[in-house]
This record gives sequence, structure tokens and C-alpha cells, in this order.
Amino acid sequence: MTARARGRRRARDDGGSVTAEFAVTMPAVILLLACCLSGVQVAAQQLRLQDAAASAARSLARGDSAAATVARLEPGASVTERSDGELDCVTLTTRSTGVVGVIGGFTLAASSCALGGGR
Repeated sequence: MTARARGRRRARDDGGSVTAEFAVTMPAVILLLACCLSGVQVAAQQLRLQDAAASAARSLARGDSAAATVARLEPGASVTERSDGELDCVTLTTRSTGVVGVIGGFTLAASSCALGGGR
């Protein structure tokens, strides 16, 4: 058998290997993408929670209801209010949610304080 004939035979034998390798790696790529998207969503949820805590602390310092502010900005978050001298502080906690549930189910928390001179 000549070298040319062996090369043709080898080329015919490797015909489906690229498809098989693609089929094996594709689920891993999809899982990695889902993890990345879930991480971005959890980070955005943490930012929204921190913004809601800051708004709730300002509302509490003005004498308004912090719970009403939180219910409007971040529904489902639990609110803890406390006063430390002249500061009115709010702590919010909620459960994280992921795009496809890959990253999710842990507790996010954010707290903020505002000077309580508005009363």
C-alpha cells in the first residue's frame, strides 16, 4: 500500500471525529455560559438590593416607612431597622435567584445608614 493510499484511508476514518468532539464539548460550553449569566444576574440583584437599602435608610431618616420603600423597590426582601445614635440604619436580606438556577439559593444582604436629622 502506498503512502498516498494510506493517507486517503486515514482521512476517511477521521470523518466523524470533529462532530463527535463538538457534541462532547457543547454541553460544557453551555453550562459555563449559564454559570456566567447566573453570576451576572446575582451581581445585579446585589446592586439593586444595595440601592434599595440606601433609599430605605433615607426614608427612615426622614420619618417615612422604610418597609414601604423596600416593598416598592425590592419586593420580597426582609427589612431590619435600627438606630445608632443619630444614624438610622436599614439592613435588607433576600434569597438570590439565578438565570437557570445554576447559581442561586444563597442569602444576599445589604445595609445602609443615613443621618436622622429629618424628624
